Amino acid sequence: MSPTIYMIILSTLATGTIITMTSYHWLMAWVGLELNTLAIIPIISTMHHPRSTEAATKYFLTQAAASALILFSSMTNAWNTGSWDITQPLTSPSHILLTMALAMKLGLAPLHFWLPEVIQGSTMTTAFIITTWQKIAPMSLIFLTMNNLSTSVLLLMGLLSSLVGGWGGLNQTQTRKIMAYSSIAHLGWMATISSIMTNILIMNLLIYLIMTTSVFLSLIISKSKTIQDTTSTWTLSPTLTIIMLLSLLSLGGLPPLTGFIPKWLIMEELILQNFNLLISMMAASSLLSLYFYLRLTYTTALTLSPNTTQTKFKWRFYPNTSTMFITTPATISIFLLPMTPLILL
Repeated sequence: MSPTIYMIILSTLATGTIITMTSYHWLMAWVGLELNTLAIIPIISTMHHPRSTEAATKYFLTQAAASALILFSSMTNAWNTGSWDITQPLTSPSHILLTMALAMKLGLAPLHFWLPEVIQGSTMTTAFIITTWQKIAPMSLIFLTMNNLSTSVLLLMGLLSSLVGGWGGLNQTQTRKIMAYSSIAHLGWMATISSIMTNILIMNLLIYLIMTTSVFLSLIISKSKTIQDTTSTWTLSPTLTIIMLLSLLSLGGLPPLTGFIPKWLIMEELILQNFNLLISMMAASSLLSLYFYLRLTYTTALTLSPNTTQTKFKWRFYPNTSTMFITTPATISIFLLPMTPLILL
């Protein structure tokens, strides 16, 4: 794909998200989501490979179905109430339809099956766009319609997503699929808190985007497509190895790192609301997620791959990808915990 066309498609992708985020009319929100979907399809299918074509088809079908559900719920609501305003209360069937549609857009369990398959069929950069940028538009709709969505459905989906994200990633060897299940688990945590405290939801989304950016940029620079590939990261750059190690542990939510902030605040808030069983199950499922992050950190930083090279480092060619962009997200995803009181204000 030529750089000019690629830039046009990326700007269309950004425009679609911004239209959805800034609209108060259901039709405009739907138009933004459609623009977003149609712009990502050519990006997914650039590889001219059966896997990428399959991934693009799966992505298109699920997103089109979710968009149709959103349109259908807003139309039935407009039929009953005469209002197309996003912030107005929805009727009973409409709000359940909308909750399911947004869960399908995000990839929340039990509507998550498309996400690992689509990400595995894409390139690393496309997988990075799908797990980060593509979550912003549906999340902004959840934020706008929070008072209208079904709380019990969101809590149940959040619990299911954290469990599926933990269990699903255990036996994966592909780093993209591991990141897909990681995304499902993190979105589960966001879904549970969304109906209780929206400011924690926004903070969790921002921290998730930054941590995922840091990990994906590490994987893109080191060209690590499988767990086995990560064993030779140290020969490329010891600094990158340390960044990758700490970013993965932060994504797992270990205490001295940034990833602990959302887990800590969500657990505290859910305990205050007396969701003790729910949060116990979610905390247990986060241990499952932590296992596969630890497995990645172990292969990246603590093992030497069996090789016959006589030199300590690889040949240092000029890198194809710029390493400048990783500095900010890596720093934030490691050192932000002491800033928690400022973030909460």
